[in-house]
Amino acid sequence: MQVHHYDVVIVGAGGAGMRAAIESGQRARTAVLTKLYPTRSHTGAAQGGMCAALANVEEDNWEWHTFDTVKGGDYLVDQDAAEVMAKEAIDAVLDLEKMGLPFNRTPEGKIDQRRFGGHTRDHGKSAVRRSCYAADRTGHMILQTLYQQCVKHGVEFYNEFYVLDLIMTEVDGVKRPAGVVSYELAT
Repeated sequence: MQVHHYDVVIVGAGGAGMRAAIESGQRARTAVLTKLYPTRSHTGAAQGGMCAALANVEEDNWEWHTFDTVKGGDYLVDQDAAEVMAKEAIDAVLDLEKMGLPFNRTPEGKIDQRRFGGHTRDHGKSAVRRSCYAADRTGHMILQTLYQQCVKHGVEFYNEFYVLDLIMTEVDGVKRPAGVVSYELAT
């Protein structure tokens, strides 16, 4: 049995896991445990793009994006969460651009956007171009970009590890996670 010590342990190396690792890796010793190689996660299936109301090609705003998200979820979506997602999607795309993600570009050099099902302007009145994309491999490029940033920030990866359990400790009557038990597939 091997024991490793880190300030932060992240389970999962998809887009969300690697994005979290970039943030923590800038300030703390960080490990990511993943059942796959990081660039093979399901984020790679996002071929068509990621939605953000950048309004680079035509008029758009986060309120319309929120409306489309709630409507697309048959009004069962947590509306506050949809609003946060639509607002923060803009900065998330711009962050990926700064990290080097090779988005398609307009002739003016802005991130290009294309139509995708359910994207509308003015609360459903007509279609709008909201999907930011990198050819037909957006998800793949997101993973490549995030992985490069993780390496840059010294994040350590444990590939092909299955997490079996959380190790919990109690501090002042409150249980908190203190570690993980994992199984390396190669053993």
